[in-house]
Amino acid sequence: MNVKRWIVVAACCTAVSMPAAIWAQNEKPQTEKPKMAVEGTPIAPGDSLTTMMGQFSSEFIGAADAMPADKYDFAPTTGEFKGVRTFGEQVRHVAQANYFFFKGWGIAGEIDPKTLDSLKTKDDLMKALRDSFKFANDAINSITTQNAFTALKAPEKYKATRASMAALAMAHAMDHYGQIVVYLRMNGIVPPASRPGNNM
Repeated sequence: MNVKRWIVVAACCTAVSMPAAIWAQNEKPQTEKPKMAVEGTPIAPGDSLTTMMGQFSSEFIGAADAMPADKYDFAPTTGEFKGVRTFGEQVRHVAQANYFFFKGWGIAGEIDPKTLDSLKTKDDLMKALRDSFKFANDAINSITTQNAFTALKAPEKYKATRASMAALAMAHAMDHYGQIVVYLRMNGIVPPASRPGNNM
């Protein structure tokens, strides 16, 4: 191959490769996807349980925030609802319970649940709710392989461990989530987690 042919071939190769090189330079880097758990690999108890509690607390907080402030004193009256908690009382009860379930664990932010008794407004109750779920999540995150199933001092009759108290806290929150969902729908409000396109 003579010199002229070499020059033509080189020019063609350069021309073909340039668009690809330019495209590669302009291509936006892909956002790194969160690492998923691989079946069979160990996961720290606190990590696993906190992930689940995070999902439940997000649904509960979203539902609590969806109710307008002037409806926080709403309680059903049609049917067998005599003596039930108002919407705001449901929110306060869950916030208080979150502190009760994990009291004495040495987690920062612990308060006496009774200090929330006087809260009435949506703003105050929502702050208390968010703070209580942060406290609960911090407590659950402190669970390790070593302490997950060692007996707690109380409540003794339940043979309580850190893992079982975490499970109780989640079950309790979702029990009351179901109740406030009814309250929302009775007021024509679809809970955020149930709205079309929601990926909760």
